[in-house]
Amino acid sequence: MTVFYAVILWLTVAICAYHGYVNNTLEPAARQLLDFKLDHPKPIGILTTMAGKPVDIRDTTTLNNDALTSNEYFLDDVMHTTAERIPERVVHAKGTGAFGYFEVTHDVSKYTKADVFNGIGKKTPVAVRMSTGLASKGGNDIAREIKGFAIKFYTNEGNLDFLGLNVPIYFYTDPSLFSQILHVFKKNPRTNLLDITAQWDFATLKPILLHGLFWFYSDYGSPNGYRKMDGFPIHAYELSNKHGDRYFAKFNFRTEQGLENLTTAEVAAITSQDLDYATRDLYNNIALKNYPSWRIEMDVMTSHDITNVDYNPFDVTRLWKNGTYHTVQIGRLVLDRNPDNFFEAVELSAYNPGSLVPGINSPPDAIFKSRRLIYRDTQNYRLGINHNRINVNAPKYLKTYNRDGVPPVNDNMKDVPNYYPNSFSGPVPFIDESRPKERIIVFDSNAVDLESSSNFYKYILNDEGKKQRFIDNIVSSLIPVVPAVREKVLKLLTLVDLELGIRVRVGVTAARARVRDESLLTIHH
Repeated sequence: MTVFYAVILWLTVAICAYHGYVNNTLEPAARQLLDFKLDHPKPIGILTTMAGKPVDIRDTTTLNNDALTSNEYFLDDVMHTTAERIPERVVHAKGTGAFGYFEVTHDVSKYTKADVFNGIGKKTPVAVRMSTGLASKGGNDIAREIKGFAIKFYTNEGNLDFLGLNVPIYFYTDPSLFSQILHVFKKNPRTNLLDITAQWDFATLKPILLHGLFWFYSDYGSPNGYRKMDGFPIHAYELSNKHGDRYFAKFNFRTEQGLENLTTAEVAAITSQDLDYATRDLYNNIALKNYPSWRIEMDVMTSHDITNVDYNPFDVTRLWKNGTYHTVQIGRLVLDRNPDNFFEAVELSAYNPGSLVPGINSPPDAIFKSRRLIYRDTQNYRLGINHNRINVNAPKYLKTYNRDGVPPVNDNMKDVPNYYPNSFSGPVPFIDESRPKERIIVFDSNAVDLESSSNFYKYILNDEGKKQRFIDNIVSSLIPVVPAVREKVLKLLTLVDLELGIRVRVGVTAARARVRDESLLTIHH
């Protein structure tokens, strides 16, 4: 009996120590395997081949057997491994995601008939993906970049996708610049390195980019993880209520964790330890039930307001002027569940700006029109023509005449007629009687307008600390730039704001002098 009680005591101490180690020593992301073991004390089942045949333990090794002709388990394993990667996203390649819900907290039926936004207390499931803008999948979560913020609402009227950024503006208004700016901010085709000279050269030739670059080089370019940044779908969406009245709105997702950004020095310190900082931070907080949340609101103009302001309200590179709109609260977004499988829930996810619902209609700007085409095309390439039948992308309700193609096809609409119109009870369209009968056509200006960039420096950077960090970041970026391009940048900055141009020029001169002195000292030694 003494031995028995000793064994029981040892097991009790070991279990307590194990749980203490799990609960107190490891962060949730690091203890995921241990948590799985706690949930499944015994193996979850018999190992099988991809065809479902139970695997004999002797087939788990290829030593001393004919693996190529008799070992299906080995063939499954090696052939699947060589084919398990899918094309990387061209932009926003590195990201993370979570599931949660949206809850309506305010009545907005005056502005939109969208079912998802009507009915105080109504909850709608959501999937969210947050990402870096330009880094590859192996990149740095918190490198200075504009971040992505995409939300998929699984509504009763279809999926509603908002694709936003952590800043409230976009870089350009001409869709033809997409490929060029992507090449500029990706790697040099010869050196395979980022080329800051190319970036600034392009900006001086296309000054419309400058406002976006100002956000990029400010504190907003390095948020402290995904939980502590805002999200902005950037476009001015047309809304309609059940009476057919039209409004125009920009949606904002305001973090309830408190907006927080990192300095360049803080980014460098964190990056030296963890390239996955933002991914880890989101996962751990959700696992610890510290659920991140965002307040959803919209800035609204009436159809009369939108045509009588003294600027283009559909210009995605500029902010709406104070006093020309009012802000309406809608609800809250809460993320409360980490994906069980990252690839299935995040890598296979597809967010399309064109996925809208009745009551929320397409913005008229050219960037939106191009995005709804480009995103669909890249998702067809990356995931296949049936990407909306993948679980994470599938709407609650789907009746379509599209079928076949690369899997998944699910039930493939079974024996429903495969053409429309037909006389044999196939799905039919509905009539949206309150859908607006007019549409706005926007003519964009090609003129160089530096007002937004100037206002950013004067008013968004509203204290000296923010301005100095912004200037320091620009100065650091200009040191390796070739002299002719650097001089063009300095002149352009002076046109934006005289003080800004002078301060950056002084900073560049001082920084180059330090570099020269350090070089001479190295040569001397």
